[in-house]
Parts: sequence; structure tokens; C-alpha cells
Amino acid sequence: MKHFEVNFDGLVGPTHNYAGLSFGNVASQSNANATSSPKQAAKQGLAKAKALADMGMTQGILAPQERPDIYTLRRLGFTGSDATVLQNAAKHAKQVFLACCSASSMWTANAATVSPSADTADGRVHFTPANLTNKFHRSLEPNVTGRILKGTFANNKYFAHHTHLPDNEHFGDEGAANHTRLCSQYGHAGVELFVYGRHAFDSSQPAPTRYPARQTIEASKAVARLHGLDDDSVVYIQQNPEVIDQGVFHNDVIAVGNQNVLFFHELAFYQKDQALTQIKRKFGDNPLHFIEVSSADVSLQDAIKTYLFNTQIITLPNGEMAIIAPSECQENTAVSRYLDSVVTMNTPIKQVKYFDVKQSMRNGGGPACLRLRVALNDDELQQVNQHTLLTDTQFDRLNSWIDKHYRDQLSEDDLRDPQLLTESRTALDELTQLLKLGSVYPFQLD
Repeated sequence: MKHFEVNFDGLVGPTHNYAGLSFGNVASQSNANATSSPKQAAKQGLAKAKALADMGMTQGILAPQERPDIYTLRRLGFTGSDATVLQNAAKHAKQVFLACCSASSMWTANAATVSPSADTADGRVHFTPANLTNKFHRSLEPNVTGRILKGTFANNKYFAHHTHLPDNEHFGDEGAANHTRLCSQYGHAGVELFVYGRHAFDSSQPAPTRYPARQTIEASKAVARLHGLDDDSVVYIQQNPEVIDQGVFHNDVIAVGNQNVLFFHELAFYQKDQALTQIKRKFGDNPLHFIEVSSADVSLQDAIKTYLFNTQIITLPNGEMAIIAPSECQENTAVSRYLDSVVTMNTPIKQVKYFDVKQSMRNGGGPACLRLRVALNDDELQQVNQHTLLTDTQFDRLNSWIDKHYRDQLSEDDLRDPQLLTESRTALDELTQLLKLGSVYPFQLD
């Protein structure tokens, strides 16, 4: 039986904008209030997904959230027509309003944590949507994310869906952005790495002081229990508090793994040597490659600025691995030089391919942020909603859909335009029909 890793990329939503909402995310804050291009952003993300499909990868698509989030604004006391709600919220609670317009669901690495059937006690693929409690604008996502995942992976014989963890920062969960799976082959049992930033119930443990640690060890352990993971196949690693305080808000900004390769900066982990020893022990006798980047080769600041580690590492059909990197990596001398050297090392990585995802990068997300990884076997892949898999035909349909519904430019003032809400709902209603998702959005459920 064949096994695959399918990357489900998030479609960028029609309200893609730069509001600088994510404290601790340097790129997000530094580009606050710039004019965005939703159409360009959506096309850049879709083009990256299509390029991977053209390389022979199985590629999927996840739908965005409905924004502006009128339902949350009404829960917060704004009344009247939709137009009145938008105008009053923008006037009297600007930051709340901007949060309710965020298109942050485009970063589907935060959508959920996924454990493949080879690792789980019941032999099903398990999904737990992230609660994203640390940021208000992202905490609005889990319920719709859960419905989208159920519409994509609908057969309960093969797929298990869990409710997101309690909406409290003691169980702050950021999904796959803090989760990496290592394995010899996708169909073999692997070692799942849960990277956390702090202990919620023990304040004596190390923690960052400048920026928040978004993932708790308590949340990581809860997800592992929900997914039926054996203790011998799980490693819990604390992220270095010092790098969180320098803008490494998720582990996928400082480390990335694929199969038997873990690519990370030397400052990524707290008590690094202990963590690596534990990974080696649980991984067993199969070949395992640690690619540790020193500060002398690439500074932490360059790694953050270029998102060197927010790259994708994929296994191509010929068995070689490739790094999918943002063009910012190519434009930085130190990072480009290092990536040139990686392909000459004695590891499975033999190619580096660069992509323009600048609309996403300016808001704080690189190629790895844009995808949710799901390891599947042949039978499971056949049970996936086939309309969510990217084919030439579906790519053309989605491109035409973007051309039809998305604006070329969007400023902060445009977000209060009632017509934008109508445009977005019309677009999403059509998208659910293209992807055969059923009714997943609040406006469809009324």
C-alpha cells in the first residue's frame, strides 16, 4: 500500500489585510496598516500549491474563514443591520473590528494538529483544531475550522475529529506550527514532537518575558492523549524562551522536519541536547539526520527575517527531498549561501526551490505556515473529499473564482464597506460548492 504526505494549503480569504494584530510576530507588526492585495495573495498561495502538485506531490486546499465576523461583533453588543454593525464597530471599537476582519486562517499550519493512522491507537487519522487562545482574532477560528476539516475528511471510519481544547490560555494550542512528525517512511509509526513555550500550571519553570509563549505543555499532552499516541512515540520539547522573546512566536519559525530530517537553528530548543538524545532513542536504529544551523552561519535575526525555517521540506516522488523556500531566503546572502550548502551535505535534501509569497510574508507567514500536513495511505486518500484535491481543472476553477470575487487592493477603510461583506459571502458560498464542503459558514447555517 502506498503512503503519501498531502499538503493542504489554505486559500487566502477575500479580506486579506495588514492590521498588525499579532504581538510577538515581527513581520506582522512591522507591516501594520499597509495596503494589501487579496487577489495577489490568493494567487501567490494557489500558485505555490500548484507548483508542488506539478512536482508530483498530492496537494489539497482548505477553505478560508468568513470575514468580517459579524456574528462575533453581534455577540460583543453591536446591533442593527450588518452595515450598521460594521460602521459602529469600526468607529467605537477599532481594534476589535480589525480583529474580526482578519484573514489569518490562511496560515493553516495553525488550523489543527494531525496524527496519522500509523501512530494512533485506533488506526484512524486524528484531527484536533487549534484553539489559538493567545490572539483574539485567531481564537475566532476553531469552530469553522472543525467544520471545514469534517467536510474535507468526512468518513468517520478513517478519520477522527476532536473538539478544540478548552478556550483558556492554560491550554493554549497553536496546532501543527508547534508539532513535527519524524518517521522512516510516511506509513511507518513515527515520533511526534510537540514543542511548547511554557508550563501553565507551574510558574517556576522557564518562560519568555517579553513576548507570550502561545503553546503550553498541558495543551500538547492533551492533544497527544486525544489522538491515542503511545508515550514511546512522543517527545515534548520546550522552545527556547530567549528566541520567543526575539520574535520566534512558533516553533515552525525556528525548526522544520520531514521524515528522517530535522532542520533547526542551534538556539531553537531549551535543553537541546537532552531533547535530541530523546528523539534519537525513540526514533530507533533507522537513519536520522539532524541539520543544526549555527548562529555563525545564519544569525537568529536573519533566520526570522527570511523565514529560513518556515520553509517546507517535501519528499519528491523520486525519494529525494526538496526545501520550498520564500524568495526572501534567496535575497539574503548568508541564508542563500547556507541553503546552497545544504544540498551538498550527506542528507536526503538535494534541491531548494524558491517561491514568491510576499503577501503572506509581510503578514508573518512563510510557505510552511500556508499548509497543513496530512500523512495518508491509499485507502485514506480515496476517502478524502476529492473536490478539495488540487487538479489542473480545479486549479483553473479556483483561479477564475479568485478573479471573479477578490479585490485588487484593500485598505483599512475598505473593511467597513458593507459591500465587502456581501462580496465575501458570495465568494465563500460559491467556494463551498466548488469544494463540495456543504454548509460550513455561519451565514449558511442561519
